Parts: sequence; structure tokens; C-alpha cells
Amino acid sequence: MDPTSSYSSAAEALEALTRRVADFPEEGVLFEDLTPVLADAEALAVVIRELSAAARDFGADMIGGLDARGFLIGSAVAYDLGIGILAVRKKGKLPPPVLSEEYSTEYSEAALEIPAEGIDLRGKRVVLIDDVLATGGTLVAATNLIERAGGSVVGYAVVLEVKALGGRERLGGAPLAVLGG
Repeated sequence: MDPTSSYSSAAEALEALTRRVADFPEEGVLFEDLTPVLADAEALAVVIRELSAAARDFGADMIGGLDARGFLIGSAVAYDLGIGILAVRKKGKLPPPVLSEEYSTEYSEAALEIPAEGIDLRGKRVVLIDDVLATGGTLVAATNLIERAGGSVVGYAVVLEVKALGGRERLGGAPLAVLGG
């Protein structure tokens, strides 16, 4: 444990600070808001430390951060490890040319994009980082994009998992680190 931190683990920080909001964004959904975790310096530090350890263990030489909270935490992990980050964006946020992949979320249909030029992913070992693993659609779509660009996804690291939605099963047994939930 970091002697300056009041949290012995990310799970402890998440339990203490995650704001749970019933019936958002629609009735029957319990939304787990990580904003208070990200705003607390000690909690953020322990979350980044544990995600970095997972990415290091998976052999990452690049982080893929998923739009949008995955950018926040993925950037900090990439910085901590001294490697680059690929911003995996929602459709329409990048200038062309792009590679695009459609997928289904628990609420709707969506698409992710990465640049088709300017970043060489061939042979890169990418760890995808996101805030929540729910149905797994977002992580699977990002995996497909990276593989189409010549990279390989060597693992996934998420802050929370909604186990009832079965996303873990869609990841094909690839290494997965979950900090809480």
C-alpha cells in the first residue's frame, strides 16, 4: 500500500466513491458514475497504478483508450508505462480516412473509428482500457478495428464490470483485468 494513500486498493476506492444512480440512462439501469473516483487524487492514483500493472503484465506496447472515459484513464496508464495511446473514437469524431466498426450497446447501435493513416499499428501489442465492461460490444468492436489495422489486442483492463450483461464471454478468453464491480 502507498503510505500516502487512504485506499489500499482500487476496489476499496471504487466502493467508497462510485456514485450509483438508479434508472439512468433508462428505467431499470443502475448507472455507476466514476466521476467522483476520477476527481479524487488518491483514488485516481490507485486505479491507474492497478490498471498499469495489468497492462504491463499483458505485455502492452500501446494502450487503446475507448471514447470517452477510456481516454482519461488510458492516457494516464500509457503515460505511467511510457508508451503511446490510441484514441478509439465514436463515429464522426475523426477526419477521414478512418476504419470504422459498428456494434450494439445495451442501449443502442453505435460505431467506433480509428485513423486509417498516420498511426502504424502493424505488430503492436495493444491493451484496451475502458471504464465499464457491460455487453462487451465496445471492446469487441475496438478489437476488430485494431486487428484490421494490423495490431493485436493482448488484453483488456476495465474499472468496473456489469457481470449480469455477460460481456466477459464475448472477449474470447483474452486476459481481462477488472478492478471492481
